[in-house]
Amino acid sequence: MEKLTNKEEEIMQILWKLEKAFVKEVMAEIKDEKPHYNTLSTIIRNLEEKGYVSYNAFGKTHQYFPIVKMEDYRKKFMNTAINTYFNSSYKNMVSFFAKEEKISAEELREILAMIEKK
Repeated sequence: MEKLTNKEEEIMQILWKLEKAFVKEVMAEIKDEKPHYNTLSTIIRNLEEKGYVSYNAFGKTHQYFPIVKMEDYRKKFMNTAINTYFNSSYKNMVSFFAKEEKISAEELREILAMIEKK
């Protein structure tokens, strides 16, 4: 599974949300600066070449759908980030977010409760 660019990840987020979509439907979901239609079409074709999406053809137009699950992508690249940036330590990752005030004590207690239930 190849790492995606930021723009490719943004498009995949849309496809995961919509489950299947034509390029114009993906375009309608883009919140920030919208790329040119042809640029977006190229990005989606690149995602197809990388094995992330497939399509159903309707004449000359294609309806795209993800073939890689969001959970699988997230798992692969979160593990890579933890290994790369936190020395393979989930403790280091959690403490980083705590120091950056991105996670509250209450959220940490909820996580601890989830761990203790297993």
